Amino acid sequence: MKFIAIIPARFASTRFPGKPLALLGGKPVIQRVYEQAVSVLGEAYVATDDERIRQCVEQFGGRAVMTRSDHKSGTDRIEEAAEKIGTDADVIINIQGDEPFIQGSQIHTLKELFEDADTQIGTLGKRFESIEAVMNPNSPKIVTDLRGFALYFSRSVIPYVRGQEQQAWLAHYPYLKHLGLYAYRREVLREVTQLPQSPLEKAESLEQLRWLENGYRIRVGLTDVETVGIDTPEDLQRAEHFLNQITT
Repeated sequence: MKFIAIIPARFASTRFPGKPLALLGGKPVIQRVYEQAVSVLGEAYVATDDERIRQCVEQFGGRAVMTRSDHKSGTDRIEEAAEKIGTDADVIINIQGDEPFIQGSQIHTLKELFEDADTQIGTLGKRFESIEAVMNPNSPKIVTDLRGFALYFSRSVIPYVRGQEQQAWLAHYPYLKHLGLYAYRREVLREVTQLPQSPLEKAESLEQLRWLENGYRIRVGLTDVETVGIDTPEDLQRAEHFLNQITT
């Protein structure tokens, strides 16, 4: 199977405008994401609606695709980019443009999920390390079946461990944190971007629930690597510190 990465990147951001172009260790954040993707997959594109980002990508030798500015999600932007590229890839991997430390092992784990013909969409989960982290509504939880297919995603703490104090729940169930990395079979990406918002998606504000609610199967790979996303200028400072740690 052929895999490619498409990296959605917008200049407009409420919490951190222009973050794809912010410098991290002397390189734009989007360049670090692109280089990580290309090192594993060999082929990657940045999908953007901003001329400044396109110019930046092409200046460092990357490939960029201009997309509309009215997309409601990165998934929609990726579908438009895939159409414009005319790719013959079997699977398209969605790597967020603010994840400069995405690891090769995580991408390989995603690829392996598609060895099962039943996998339509792939994503990653990581074991939570504290009950306090589990209780954070900004960290969606995943519940899977015995084959690793997602049953549900929620901002709430699910499942409820009956008969145990909440502080002990982590010892009785392997709570999984959802990491926002996705891969889609080409035809599935085309289909899910045509779906209207679903009731569960609106309730939890989680796009992946639209896919589950419409009967698509999402396979969850396991990783022990934490992502270090950049949402705010403060996150960029922490990322700079993290980069210094791993390169010295």
